[in-house]
Amino acid sequence: MPDLKIMRSGHDAIPGVLRKIGELRNLPGPLHLAIGVFDGVHLGHQAVICRALDGARQGGGTAVVVTFDPHPVRVLRPEHAPRLLTSTAHKLQLIRDLGVTHQLIIHFDHAFAATPPEDFIRELAAAAQPLQEICVGFEWCFGKGRAGNLALIERLGGELGFSEVGVPAVKIGDEIVSSTLIRAAVEDGDLARAAKLLGREFTILGTVVEGDRLGRKLGFPTANLSAHNEQYPPNGVYAVQARRGDRMLPGVANIGVRPTVKNAGGERLLEVHLFDFQEEIYGEDLEITFRKFLRPEQKFSGLDALREQIQKDAAQARLFLGLAG
Repeated sequence: MPDLKIMRSGHDAIPGVLRKIGELRNLPGPLHLAIGVFDGVHLGHQAVICRALDGARQGGGTAVVVTFDPHPVRVLRPEHAPRLLTSTAHKLQLIRDLGVTHQLIIHFDHAFAATPPEDFIRELAAAAQPLQEICVGFEWCFGKGRAGNLALIERLGGELGFSEVGVPAVKIGDEIVSSTLIRAAVEDGDLARAAKLLGREFTILGTVVEGDRLGRKLGFPTANLSAHNEQYPPNGVYAVQARRGDRMLPGVANIGVRPTVKNAGGERLLEVHLFDFQEEIYGEDLEITFRKFLRPEQKFSGLDALREQIQKDAAQARLFLGLAG
């Protein structure tokens, strides 16, 4: 397999993805909307989304997740923008995995941010045929000046004939599940805690493109994933599995700046070597799951020493993943 580079994939041609609020009128009603940013699709987000799904299953109609791209903070306060737990394409995939067949992505810019929250809700209600309910996090705020809240949705629901559902925050122990807590856990390398808060293992999604072929020269062809402002675990070597469609491909990965070889600009990369894999996968998506941290990243005296250590890393990853040889 040639060296590969993974980058975040687009989402323009994904089936079931709507781009304009008016497209809601093409879906069979009544509509049950779950609205939020949903970065990470963690347990709290899942509670909101599953409430809309349950409503559609019990009362008929269609569940639709309404989300935003880019993350609103990146537009309104870019200097405070968080590293995303999930790119938009990854978020859409995770939401589909919950059983949602339709998602509306609203382009978030300054013009949309200036929209009065009442106008936003009225536009949704006018497009839905009809609108049955809106599900949001209990304390979610939206619209110009963050003036939109559950009370506003409730008032408009009474006027326009839909129900509002404020889904309570999900707690684990005394802590409210949040994207902020999960980012901190991933950054600290506490992937078990991150998984507990996410309700799934922490993963990163990317699209395969050609890389610089250094791995092939070392005897370990690799795939590289640029950070793209995603929240990554600490630098180091991991036993991983890569999801390709319905297949799980075992491998070993390194996150870091490749200190032993030339790395212009010190770009942080994720390099993945897939075991016993020879297929052509350019342009395909891979979802990387970090199974076990093996060692920190380190600088070696040269390529021979690096190759020897990679062999040891691969053997250790194989052993952990239950592979012979």
